[in-house]
Amino acid sequence: MSKLVWIVVLATLTAAPAAAQQGAIPDLRGTWKGQSESIILGTGNPHHAAPPSTEPRLNSVAFTVTIDKQDGRVFSGTFSSPRSDEKFVAAVSRNNTILVVHRSQTTRMVSCTELTKQP
Repeated sequence: MSKLVWIVVLATLTAAPAAAQQGAIPDLRGTWKGQSESIILGTGNPHHAAPPSTEPRLNSVAFTVTIDKQDGRVFSGTFSSPRSDEKFVAAVSRNNTILVVHRSQTTRMVSCTELTKQP
């Protein structure tokens, strides 16, 4: 099973297909589903929105990630939750770390989501 871990601005491919472990760039296109485990300080983001708080809060959200474009190490797609859809761009490093661009002035958040590729 392939797993995708999303942590604020970095995501790491933790269990890539055998081809990726041999140095080939994995084909990530398709639909991936999973449940996030998050801790949030601040307002959150559109997926984890809540009133601002000075105390960290725990939250969990179902996600679908659809990767529709890939050219070698770079790819793009959409993060979707029941509350929001968000386009993203990303790149796969040589050690299969996935770098995703996310920015926020009002939130500190760590979120890990194990995503399973759908048939």
